[in-house]
Parts: sequence; C-alpha cells; structure tokens
Amino acid sequence: MNCMKWVFGPCCCGCAYRGNDWQTADRKRLGPSLLAFFRQAMDFIHHLEMHHGIEEQHIFPVLQRKMPDFAKGAKHRNSHKGIHEGLDRLEALIKDYRNDPKTYSPVEFRACLDSFRDVLFSHLDEEVADLQGENLKKFCTLAEVQRLPM
Repeated sequence: MNCMKWVFGPCCCGCAYRGNDWQTADRKRLGPSLLAFFRQAMDFIHHLEMHHGIEEQHIFPVLQRKMPDFAKGAKHRNSHKGIHEGLDRLEALIKDYRNDPKTYSPVEFRACLDSFRDVLFSHLDEEVADLQGENLKKFCTLAEVQRLPM
C-alpha cells in the first residue's frame, strides 16, 4: 500500500512548485508540463478506483466472512467512500483545469488533495495492519488465506 503514498507524493509536490507563469517555466527544473502533470493525477485517480473496485468486488466479500472490518458499512468500505469523494472532487478540478489551464491554482489543487489525505493514508495503514500475517491468523487458517482471490 505504500505505492499509493508514493504516487500521491508527486501530485502534492507538483502542485507545490508550480507558479502562475507555468507556460514560461524552466521545464527541466519543474518536471513535466502542466498537462502531463494532470495526466499523472488522472492516472492516480483511475489506478486507485480500479484497486478499490477489485477489493470491493472480489476480496472484501471473502474477507468479510471472517473479518468484520471488511463488511459493508464497516471501516474499510467507509474509508473507500471518503477517499472516492475526494477523488471525485479532484477529477472535477482537473477537468476544469484541462479545459482552461490558465485557471490552474496550485493552492486549490493542494487543498483538494489535503481534503482526503488523512482518510487515504489512515486507510492504507489500517488495511496493511489488518492484512498482516499475525492479524490474519486470528481470523483465518493458512488454507483460507491461500484461497483468497489475490
């Protein structure tokens, strides 16, 4: 799950270093163009949506039989809901910026990311802890873990 934190970082860094005069900026110093940066952010959104879709359709239904935190209405699915509310806001913002790049605001972009950072990072940490071997042993046999659809 640290890969999501690793991917989230460039989105935050990207919005921190860009100024208003992005058209004349030194590209080597600043990294990708603004439109490439938007593509990266959209890739992050789509990757996370796909990841959560797989979890909710294939993995959580199996885990919820033994582990209540993975059931509908429980902490992991509720976290997904909060994360996706943030991703929806981010996607709308990026679409607006793509339509009119001059409206891009690093401050607004960063605020949007920050609005769901805590729920995202907490969820990643909790999910890793809940799926670690020592915790899984409390709920599942080794044979059951080996049959998980992963």
